[in-house]
Amino acid sequence: MGVYSAEISAGSLMLPESRRVAGLLLTGPSREQWFDSLKLDNLLQKKTPATACRQAQLIRKRLETLTEEGLKVIASGSQEVATQLLFAAAIKHSRIFADFLLDVYAEKLRRLEQNLSPAKDWDAFLGECVQRDPEFANLRASTKAKMLQVILRVLAEGRYVDSTRNLRLTPPHLHPDVVSYLKRHGETSVLAIMDMSQ
Repeated sequence: MGVYSAEISAGSLMLPESRRVAGLLLTGPSREQWFDSLKLDNLLQKKTPATACRQAQLIRKRLETLTEEGLKVIASGSQEVATQLLFAAAIKHSRIFADFLLDVYAEKLRRLEQNLSPAKDWDAFLGECVQRDPEFANLRASTKAKMLQVILRVLAEGRYVDSTRNLRLTPPHLHPDVVSYLKRHGETSVLAIMDMSQ
């Protein structure tokens, strides 16, 4: 197993779907109940069971990085708080996303640049990733392109960029509830990555 995984390519923050999965996880479902909810009840309302299972698997892995308190916030908290907490979960679950924020996004802010330039930034970043994890060089070009697309969408959903079209950097102010949750649970490194105003 290398340093990086391409799992993030299965989907962005998916707030509505994540709310449903968090609600289900809070009931402590058995394996059978989990699959029944996805396949029979079509919990995520996807066209095919395969898509539902792939996205639900990603959402579940992200949500499992949070506590029960975090799950409750995702399930029924305000949109802003739930989105920021999902963003934190995405950082914890995906090393490549965390490193992109540190190596590319934060660096742009330091240099007072206004926008991401995906083609150039991504190629340089992937070069660094391959240095850390040589296996990463074997990923298909289509998978790498999909990862970039999802990362940019997550940045837009988390309000770190204005939109996926213009990619203007707009670091958000973190909601006090999110800051307090991360501090209480010792997630200072995640907080440091998210809080670009520091």
